[in-house]
Amino acid sequence: MAIRTVVFDIGGILEVTPRRDDPTADFPALHAAWEARLDMPPGELDRRMRELDTRLQSMGKDGGLGTCTEEEWLAEWRSASGMTQEQFDAYMRDFWDVYCGQPNSELIAYFRSLRPRYQTALLSNSFVGAQREEQQRFHFDELTDLIIYSHEVGMAKPDPRIFQLTCQRLGVQPAEMVFLDDSPTHVAAARELGIHAILFQDNAQAIADIQACL
Repeated sequence: MAIRTVVFDIGGILEVTPRRDDPTADFPALHAAWEARLDMPPGELDRRMRELDTRLQSMGKDGGLGTCTEEEWLAEWRSASGMTQEQFDAYMRDFWDVYCGQPNSELIAYFRSLRPRYQTALLSNSFVGAQREEQQRFHFDELTDLIIYSHEVGMAKPDPRIFQLTCQRLGVQPAEMVFLDDSPTHVAAARELGIHAILFQDNAQAIADIQACL
C-alpha cells in the first residue's frame, strides 16, 4: 500500500528537552533546584511525587490517562509537596517549561512541509494540562490534521488500541502510515500492527528514513 499518512510523537521529537541553556531544564535538575530552595533533602520531591502517583493510581486516577482532572492533580500535588500556593505556582511554571522544552525547529518545518501531499497527525503520551501548554507555546494545531493526546482518549502508547484509534480517525490502514517515535517500545508496538514505524535518533536520520518510506 502507498503511504497516505505521517504521524509523529511530540516529546523528544517536535519538543526537545532538556534545554541546553538552562541547568534546571530536566525534571531531576528542576526538583534538585526546588529541594534546595525549600530546604528539603535531595530526592525528597521525587519521593513525594512517586508516593502521590502510587496513591492516585490505587484510586484509579491517572493524569496520563485523563482519569483525574488537572485541578485534582494540582490540588493533590500541592498538598503532597508542602509548598505554599505562591511557591507552587512558581514551581508549576518551571514544571511546564521543562515538560514542553524547546521547539525542534528543523523537524517542525519538515513536518509542516508534508501537507497537503500527506495527512499528518501527532500522537502523544501526555498529561492533563499538556494540550493547553503546548498549544500556547507551539500552536501544533496549525501544523497537522489531527492531534491525539493519551489523557484525552484514555489510552496510551504502547497500547495497540491508541494506534488503531489513530488509523480509524485518519481513515487509513496501518500499512498506509509512517510513525516516528523516540521510544523503542512504542516503535515495536506500532510495527506489530503493520505500521511503518521509525525510531528517532536525530533529525537527519529521521527525515532520511521517512523519505525512504515515502
